Parts: sequence; structure tokens; C-alpha cells
Amino acid sequence: MSKTNLKSNVKRGRTCVYNCNYHIVFSTKYRRKVLTPKVEEYLKKVIIKTGIEKGFEVAMIEVGEQDHVHIFVSAHPKIAPSYIVKMIKGISARKLFLKFPELKKRLWKGHLWNPSYYIETIGSISEDVIRKYIENQKRK
Repeated sequence: MSKTNLKSNVKRGRTCVYNCNYHIVFSTKYRRKVLTPKVEEYLKKVIIKTGIEKGFEVAMIEVGEQDHVHIFVSAHPKIAPSYIVKMIKGISARKLFLKFPELKKRLWKGHLWNPSYYIETIGSISEDVIRKYIENQKRK
């Protein structure tokens, strides 16, 4: 494991050094295609601002087929991934409904997002490299 690979994405906290990244995907309720270009533009701004306010970094956001969102997020290990998703979905839904009240007509009971989501941890080093690195520790 080379130190240059580690240092490129490493962040420093008060008590730790870390590189915690997540790929998060969630969809609109009933997979309704309501994320039009205008809505998408505002959604991206809201998600980035939410990250700044709640202490995590939103590196990338893309909307797919006007009905789901992919987000690449980096966060301190003290911030739970479920908290990140909760903040993004809750705040964005509230703000989108306020700015675009017509969304409520396409979605029943005032829910913008499907309650489920997909999340995956993302690292800069592959699982195989980490396994080999750990195995080699006993040989030193």
C-alpha cells in the first residue's frame, strides 16, 4: 500500500485521520419522473448546502432518468451514513415542495422520496490490496 495513494484523499480530524466515502442512491416515490432540469438544478444546490451545514462534503451529484439521485459523499467517521441520508432526503424534500408546490400533485401524501436507499462505502484502495497489506504485517 503506497503512502501516496493514502495521502491524496486523507482528511484530518481532531482525533483521527480518515478517508470515509459513500455512494448513495435513492429514488422518488413511485419512481415518478419529477426531477426535471429545473428541479434538478435546485436539488443539487440544496444537497450541497445541506452537506456544508451538517458537516459532510458532497463531492458529486447526478440525477438519473428524472427519478433517482446518485451522490458521492465524504464525511468524518463520527457522522453516521444513515444520518447523512436522513438529512439529505428530509431537507431536500421540504425545500423542493416549498419551491415547486406542483410536485405534490404528482406524489401522494406529500412524500417526495422512496423510504429506502442504497449505500456503499468507497475507498481509494481495493479490498485485495488491503487484505495483502494486513497479511504482510505478520511477516515483519
